[in-house]
Amino acid sequence: MESRNKTRISEFLLLGFSEEQGIKPLIFGLFLSMYLVTVFGNLLIILAVSSDPHLHTPMNFFLFNLSFVDICFTSTTIPKMLWNIQSQNKAITYEGCIIQMYFFILFVCLDDFLLTVMAYDCFVAICHPLHYTVIMNSRLCGLLVLVSWVISALNSLLQSIMVLRLSFCTDLEIPHFFCEINQMVQLACSDTFFNDMFYFAAGVFGFLTLTGILYSYSKIVSSIRGISSAQGKYKAFSTCASHLSMVCLFYCTSLGVYLSSAATHSLHSSATASVMYTVVTPMLNPFIYSLRNKDIKRALERIIEMATTKGPTVLGLK
Repeated sequence: MESRNKTRISEFLLLGFSEEQGIKPLIFGLFLSMYLVTVFGNLLIILAVSSDPHLHTPMNFFLFNLSFVDICFTSTTIPKMLWNIQSQNKAITYEGCIIQMYFFILFVCLDDFLLTVMAYDCFVAICHPLHYTVIMNSRLCGLLVLVSWVISALNSLLQSIMVLRLSFCTDLEIPHFFCEINQMVQLACSDTFFNDMFYFAAGVFGFLTLTGILYSYSKIVSSIRGISSAQGKYKAFSTCASHLSMVCLFYCTSLGVYLSSAATHSLHSSATASVMYTVVTPMLNPFIYSLRNKDIKRALERIIEMATTKGPTVLGLK
């Protein structure tokens, strides 16, 4: 009889990207740099939005939450991967793997929901500008974020519980740089029917949120086409250009993960493709918003100016 273990599993092995020792310092330096850029870039967005009263708008409130989620998102996976490379130890405890998987699913879902909520905000701003302040009041904005957190937490909890009930055999190597749920389910030697069904249902729900975003933008495009002046069209489009860039980046890279893993049989193909939406997308979001949003750009310039002028004073140089 095949050996099974439900609760006595001590650890999994995260295979990561490459077995070659010569390339590991390069991978370590690259991911450390991207992680630091992600954390500091999103922290600057958080500081800019919280410190400038002119940026206390619904869209920037959602951006504030998105930046916080992106910091947590990357912090769920990258520090552990960097530690494994530095210590030359691929192991992660069973409990640590489940916890990492829970928070990864939580923050992926939150990213999805927040992008959907931001699309609704753009829709109201462009299609119903006269009623914008009435519809997008502070109570509704807070409620939308709260509901996003609750649904994401419940979804993550249910999927984690579904994994906890699985039995695992002797093959505990995960061909990834973090505990990705699909890879873990594939390692199970017990029945995974309910896990597959729940995973499929979560995918359908994600598709529905994308449909909501596409519907919002179809209405936005129709409204923009109805504007007579070129300046009015540009102003309306620039309102949501940053968000549209983020949506394309997030969903295109997420779709690329599944297409690449389906098109090739390489064990590391999914891990390599996952870098795009787990690391690159959160890193680029602050640049996209700071470059496209003049108000945030000015707020960031003030923060940097204050840091450079106060720095020498703190050090006693002035």
